[in-house]
Amino acid sequence: MFTMFSLQHSLKQMPCGWSRGKIATPQDFLKAIGRNSEKRHFGGMTVYPVRDRRYILWCMEKFRQDLPIEQFAHEPKPKKKIRGWGPAVQHGKRIR
Repeated sequence: MFTMFSLQHSLKQMPCGWSRGKIATPQDFLKAIGRNSEKRHFGGMTVYPVRDRRYILWCMEKFRQDLPIEQFAHEPKPKKKIRGWGPAVQHGKRIR
């Protein structure tokens, strides 16, 4: 099971060979990938929603593969305007 402790633990285990350019600490890494990941503190604890945890781990893996952060870091997808999974238009009428 994935817990907040394991995410924080994996961020703290950055090898010393990881420091590239402006990124020398885990906080610098979180700031570089964006999405306000470095500012998630509630009551002294760091809390990340599931989607953000997956994004952080995905970015960590890309960073380990020596890809530049500008190449893989991106903003979250915008909220859907049409509810559901089906088509937005059926029989020439927009479904709401």
